[in-house]
Amino acid sequence: MPSTLVDLCEYREEIRKSRFITLAAPITNARQAQDFIELHSDLNASHNCWAWKHGDQYRSSDDGEPGGTAGRPILSAIEAQDCDQVVVLVIRWYGGIQLGTGGLARAYGGGANKCLQGAEKLPLVSRVALYCSCSFGELALIKLRLADSGGLLVNETFTGNGVDLHLALAEEQIAPLQQQLADISRGRILLHRNDPATAK
Repeated sequence: MPSTLVDLCEYREEIRKSRFITLAAPITNARQAQDFIELHSDLNASHNCWAWKHGDQYRSSDDGEPGGTAGRPILSAIEAQDCDQVVVLVIRWYGGIQLGTGGLARAYGGGANKCLQGAEKLPLVSRVALYCSCSFGELALIKLRLADSGGLLVNETFTGNGVDLHLALAEEQIAPLQQQLADISRGRILLHRNDPATAK
């Protein structure tokens, strides 16, 4: 199962007098990945090479290193660790000794691998978008049941009659939660896969 990172992680090493610092972090979109790269790149370093992956989207950069020796090995490390929604930046300060193309690929890919291996990870669960409505008095109990099911409260809208909820829940948790909500509300609260407000 693919996973993302819980938080920013870092790995440092020196290879033949070149210093490498690898930073990895979770992302929720491509813009966040680019912002992370801009924020953490060191303009005084020799190279700021990076890669990120978010679902089917991915990008990488060799930042002046020979083509294919930095960005692609970093991206390969992300995939080898079965990570998604992750950005990895490897900053290099050149130490005066050439590493060669193979050495560069091993240095960049290896640093990314070691950084991701040491990071605390969070499984990426595929969730289904769901909708329901409840009374004000039922809201706290529903939030509790949702959290117990590993679901997410995406949005809540207060109306004159109660609360409209947008939820995200793993497929296998839908039926058990629906049963719990039915028990709470005497069958009144129903989970819908399509938003009743926008349904034709």
